Amino acid sequence: MVYIGIDLHRKRSQVAALDDQGELLFNRRVPTRPAELFEVLASTGEAPVEVVFEATFVWGWLADLLADAGIPTHMAHPLATKAISSGRVKNDSVDAKTLAHLLRTNLLPEAWLAPPPAREARRLVRMRAALVRIRARLKNQVHAMLAEHGVAVEMSDLFGSSGRRLLSELRLPPISQQRLEACLRLIDRVSEEVALADQHVKTLFARDPLVERLLPIPGIGITIAATIVAEVWDVSRFSTSDQLCSWAGLAPSEHTSADNVRRGHISKQGSRWVRWVMVEAATHALRDPELRQLFLRVAKRRGVKIARVAVARRLLTLAYYALRSENGCRSYPVNPTSTVEARSLAVMASADGR
Repeated sequence: MVYIGIDLHRKRSQVAALDDQGELLFNRRVPTRPAELFEVLASTGEAPVEVVFEATFVWGWLADLLADAGIPTHMAHPLATKAISSGRVKNDSVDAKTLAHLLRTNLLPEAWLAPPPAREARRLVRMRAALVRIRARLKNQVHAMLAEHGVAVEMSDLFGSSGRRLLSELRLPPISQQRLEACLRLIDRVSEEVALADQHVKTLFARDPLVERLLPIPGIGITIAATIVAEVWDVSRFSTSDQLCSWAGLAPSEHTSADNVRRGHISKQGSRWVRWVMVEAATHALRDPELRQLFLRVAKRRGVKIARVAVARRLLTLAYYALRSENGCRSYPVNPTSTVEARSLAVMASADGR
């Protein structure tokens, strides 16, 4: 067996190979192109190979390429690869060799290799979330501009019908007026793209049975349910709800030594997309009596922000059990007589921006 570690980069990557005894066969830098990488892999001879690389933003195509070639592939978790991050000498050559060594000795902290359909679904929901954030920043610029000119905004939604009427009647200094009109044009254009993304989300997920199980949970609409499904994808890789919450960064950090236990704020390590949508869902889930009681109980002791995070973790726990059971979670089971569209309209407003 030959163990190959790849320190993957966008243009050029470092490839190191070790044999069964840990002897270095080669450690070379090659262009990050399929032909060159396969040429390096072929130079190992007839021995079977296993490949490992760190999780980076360009890993997907390499994983698919190796899978199509029938080569066993592993992805190292960058935060857990302490042999690399804590080394005195850290460069691409050392990193590639260390990855190969960790794979050979069965000490590799592996990350989950999401299949191509999961990665495509993630691109869709993440793109929509990015568009919503862009639109929010543009709206904040408009609010800031009006505040600078002392314009009072009495309506709750500046970008509703009455707010738009106010904005159309404003006459600001020339440069400010130009910037205001530019922001409004961009907001309208981004809103069109958000609406188109919403249609794509509904087309992809409207009949997904996993989404159907999530919609009865308070605060979870079609967009948040789609994000959870796309990001988690295979819930069976989490044996408990605590593991899922930890993966989403909603578990408290902990430092324990003997009988001394110290727990801090949430770790914020893991899927920032799931963490974000669950906090959004928590904001809209407080009409549910039980969740509101949880919020008030925690807010009294720890404050509103921590209470909202506590509700977000409870919602993700409910989502975990909903994804594992065909009938949804026990507290909010699936109603088999209703449609996905009806349930998505019945739930509270979520990150859809409604």
